[in-house]
Amino acid sequence: MNGVLVLVDDDLDVLKINTKYLTKAGYEVHPFNNGSAALKHLDEIKPDCLILDVMMPGLDGLSLCSAIRKKHDTPIIFLTGKGSEDDKIRGLLTGGDDYMVKPYSLRELEARIHVHIRRKNTQPKNDSLLSYPPLSIDFVKHKAYYLDQEIQLSNREYELLLLLAQSPGKTFLFEEIGTEIWGNYSEQDRRAIMVNASRLRKKLEEFSGCDNFIETVWSKGYKFVPPTH
Repeated sequence: MNGVLVLVDDDLDVLKINTKYLTKAGYEVHPFNNGSAALKHLDEIKPDCLILDVMMPGLDGLSLCSAIRKKHDTPIIFLTGKGSEDDKIRGLLTGGDDYMVKPYSLRELEARIHVHIRRKNTQPKNDSLLSYPPLSIDFVKHKAYYLDQEIQLSNREYELLLLLAQSPGKTFLFEEIGTEIWGNYSEQDRRAIMVNASRLRKKLEEFSGCDNFIETVWSKGYKFVPPTH
């Protein structure tokens, strides 16, 4: 089995097609046609990835995502008919990890699910803790800490921090960041990366000694600058 999925979509035809395809691809799929029902059963299902429609009556995808993020860091992929950049940014800032506009390729959807589950489950073979006092990153727990206090980061913010911190001083281009974190990159992803980097920097700035870790390399990307003391 490739993983456990929760699919939430009020369009029963889409739900049926996606369930059939992903089940055939080797996943255990739990489909729901409304957000409230999915949220109710989330703890018992323990999914490896969630695929949420954005526009749904009652509890919509964005609201459902916000509720999930209060307890879980499971990867979330949004599916929606809305294709504007602002809608994509809104979805990612709510806590989503990826965003696909209808109509989409089922093959690409499965590939993105695979990438997110693999990234979530992959743990470094060496020491599980990356330390730049007073900042530390725990690979196993998928969390960042200021001393012993957890820094509340979204999945995207954590992945960006980890990517940069694993190669201190290296400039990561937007294309490299997008490919590594999203699994692919297009120019419209640049703003999403910039927004996540800005949010990450602001969160780090709340903690003394962590305010200069993320440096912008103008028009190119970002790099992690470790403390010199």
